[in-house]
Amino acid sequence: MGKTLVIVESPAKVRTLSRFLGRQYTVKASVGHVRDLPKSKLGVDVENGYTPEYINIRGKGDVIRELREAAKKADKVLLATDPDREGEAISWHLAHILKIDPASDCRIEFNEITESAVRSALKKPRPVDMARVDAQQARRVLDRLVGYNLSPFLWRKVRRGLSAGRVQSSALKLICDREREIQAFTVEEYWTLAAALSTGARGRRFLARLMPPGEGRMSRQDVDTIVGELEGAEYAVKSVTVKEQARKASPPFTTSTMQQEAFRKLGFSARRTMSVAQQLYEGVEVAGEGHVALITYMRTDSTRVSHEAQAAARDFVKARYGESYLPERVPVYKSKKGAQDAHEAIRPTRIDRIPESLSGSLGRDQLRLYKLIWSRFMASQMANALYDATTVDIDASGGGAMHVFRATGQVMKFDGFSVLYTEGRDDDKNERDQALPPLEAGKRLTLIELVPEEHHTQPPPRFTEATLVRELEKHRIGRPSTYAPIIDTIRKREYATLEQRRFKPTDVGFAVCDLLSEHFPTVVNLEFTASMEDELDEIEEKRSDWVQITDKFYRPFSERLREADAVAERVVIADEPTDEDCPQCGLAKLVIKTGRFGKFIACPRYPECAYRRSITRKVDAKCPVCGGDMVQRRSKKGRVFYGCARYPECEFVSWNPPSGVMCPECASFTTSRRVRAGVKYKCANPKCGHEWAQEQEDRGGGRPEASKVAE
Repeated sequence: MGKTLVIVESPAKVRTLSRFLGRQYTVKASVGHVRDLPKSKLGVDVENGYTPEYINIRGKGDVIRELREAAKKADKVLLATDPDREGEAISWHLAHILKIDPASDCRIEFNEITESAVRSALKKPRPVDMARVDAQQARRVLDRLVGYNLSPFLWRKVRRGLSAGRVQSSALKLICDREREIQAFTVEEYWTLAAALSTGARGRRFLARLMPPGEGRMSRQDVDTIVGELEGAEYAVKSVTVKEQARKASPPFTTSTMQQEAFRKLGFSARRTMSVAQQLYEGVEVAGEGHVALITYMRTDSTRVSHEAQAAARDFVKARYGESYLPERVPVYKSKKGAQDAHEAIRPTRIDRIPESLSGSLGRDQLRLYKLIWSRFMASQMANALYDATTVDIDASGGGAMHVFRATGQVMKFDGFSVLYTEGRDDDKNERDQALPPLEAGKRLTLIELVPEEHHTQPPPRFTEATLVRELEKHRIGRPSTYAPIIDTIRKREYATLEQRRFKPTDVGFAVCDLLSEHFPTVVNLEFTASMEDELDEIEEKRSDWVQITDKFYRPFSERLREADAVAERVVIADEPTDEDCPQCGLAKLVIKTGRFGKFIACPRYPECAYRRSITRKVDAKCPVCGGDMVQRRSKKGRVFYGCARYPECEFVSWNPPSGVMCPECASFTTSRRVRAGVKYKCANPKCGHEWAQEQEDRGGGRPEASKVAE
């Protein structure tokens, strides 16, 4: 039997597959994309059917030569890239450079890198799905047409170095619109009244809240009047209502819900979450097992689970917790509108591989995320939690007036899925649940005190990464693979800053958003962006032609671009005043200016006074030398570097940004660089210096949805 060459995307998958495929298979990695549009020009022939001009990616020469040599020696080549549009496109490009007929049975795909899943896929090779390729090609060409044309427009009208993208611009509009809602919000004062009560001298204290006698909120005067009416009032239980309530488990993770929950519970950014999830999907070294994949494919919008995984989960739950923790019917969760549902939800590849058993094999980030995924999936297959929800209405009569207070409480009857997992929250809402004493209608109560409380209406909150991802998904903007790079781009371009982990648009962000809204309304329109996603789906489903979809967008867009270039005025971003005197001339207050390399502090008397300094921005890392905060700065030539905020006491500096991945040896932050085999991480701690190869495919050359989102 001849040898079969299997081509995957990353070196980590090579190790995982080689462990169980045997000698008749050779496994090689493409390290992401091998062909892409050129960076130096548009690369799309708009006059001839939007034909893309693909070239081999710079730096991929050695990889391509190695794959060609391996293909010559093999009797058969199977393209096993990721099971999504991007993976399909990579397979198509690989078929081109290896001179394989894409219509032949050369393509296999699997949702999890386990022996059973891979061997099953090997038995079912198929042709490259050209409808999928066309959908990806349409996205790539549209993003290039928008980015390549809009970015120079922004350079001319705002400042150099800016970018605009088809999906990124809609996300920026969400952030800017929310900020304007906050700015327009009028704070209103209102009051509530609570009664602290008990059943007697030794009775348990509990709170009941006044049911407002009229519509709307109460003022201070309203509350003062009621407090006066309740002078000497008697309190008695009017009614007690007990209802059993069931609380259902959350569905297993999709990409967006995983990013949201990892932000809430672990403090991970979307980028950090995807980086760690990629490692878990592609395989890690596990003591006693070798290189194994721990989770299913992590780019998915589906909550669907295989029958085999559900059966394994039920067996585990029954053995560990008992039959009462199993729901009568196997749970089925409905995917959201517009979901492609091409893959399963994110789940562990083996249910019996419990998080505790991996503590000696995984890094801290890996273990925390794996535990989150494992617990969420297992809880999703368990029985509801049951509660007794009690509502007590209390009459308060005095001074000829009657008022009603209400107390609520909740008692768990059966923990169900919550024995393993409960979903995090985006707000600090007080549930007002409490343990209530035994109460019955007619029972007299003792007033301990009346508690008037002042409140103020709150504006809508700024977006966190979690709530922004949720909003993007709600409006069907982007796909699972694009959420993290969208957020990264908005931050890198300084369109928004993070204040208390929430996005606040900058002056540049507002300027870009307003300029695009005025001259390119379809680019920032949420409904239009969502409809484009639908049309890409239609291309994949063979119901639309990608060239026609592209033309329908580009013709009016190019006309608007010509008009905007002629009529749009240059945007001047005003200097921001500060209270700091110029330390060089002492004759003026320093201002914050916006230049080519972002914001900086300078004297407004330039050129008479040339004082200037960079603005530091805190980054998500700690100094590996002294433990202080790390900040981003700019050199005089505009080059970004990262240093300790305690400078000059601590002189630690890194020219490379924190990667978002922690060192498994000393828990310091790491930096990363691209190498031939993918990406290599290096610990920033000079006393450690631990290095290791990346466990994910190269996104730099890259998978366009991630690396080209700014276009």
